[in-house]
Amino acid sequence: MRIIRFVDDEERTHWGLEPDGDMAFVLDTSPLLGGRPTGLTARVARLLNPAGIPPAIIGIGLNYRRHALETGQPIPERPAVFMKNPASVQDPKGPIVIPAACAHGPEVDYECELAVVIGRPARDVPASRAMEHVLGYTCGNDVSARRWQKNDTSGQWIRGKSFDTFCPLGPVLVTPDEIPDPQALAIRTTLNGEIVQRSSTADMIMPVAGLISELSRDMTLLAGTVIMTGTPEGVGFVRTPPLFLAPGDIVRVEIDGIGVLENPVTRSVEGRRA
Repeated sequence: MRIIRFVDDEERTHWGLEPDGDMAFVLDTSPLLGGRPTGLTARVARLLNPAGIPPAIIGIGLNYRRHALETGQPIPERPAVFMKNPASVQDPKGPIVIPAACAHGPEVDYECELAVVIGRPARDVPASRAMEHVLGYTCGNDVSARRWQKNDTSGQWIRGKSFDTFCPLGPVLVTPDEIPDPQALAIRTTLNGEIVQRSSTADMIMPVAGLISELSRDMTLLAGTVIMTGTPEGVGFVRTPPLFLAPGDIVRVEIDGIGVLENPVTRSVEGRRA
């Protein structure tokens, strides 16, 4: 199934099946609770991210071989793990807002990623059974403020990864029956019409099943948890000159078999400056 979360013409929020046109079949509840089609339809006025507000967002750094090489880092033996604030989730078409805390110059970067949504709690799961815990897959953008990620937080990534709007997800949640091999998906980022990242999930150092197994060692992954599985080569901060997001930009993350996640870029006009 291809599941969406959306707002109808009367500003009511629904779960539904991806429409052919603008009318979606409504589910009776969240897919986390086994939502089933009701037979009713509603017009999709606005798409929402298909994960809601997840209980946790777990990010993985340096999980593509060519990305590790472009940054000059060794291939890690274990995943580099960080968290993103669940409140950083943004909807398709919603703006990525450059925060007032990034007032010292350009630093906000794009990162296309395959996002995995956990469907039922997972703890100490062997890789051979890890996929039984996957609810579905969607496109993600692990937006990152590089100065805050590396310099102003002593190398602790969470702050630079967790500003509001820094985790766009969508447009749909695709169930595993439609993606039999998550390690065979083309993935790319387009910035203002130019492809800046192009790779395949086959380049992941640790595959999805291995990530779920590793992350669930002595640590429960709650239903609804989002795992951001890492980004491929082509990020902005390693380029010469660096390529950072600016107001007016349009960022598109595309994964074959899932779809296109598009977000404009704007700038915050409020908040305390660094």
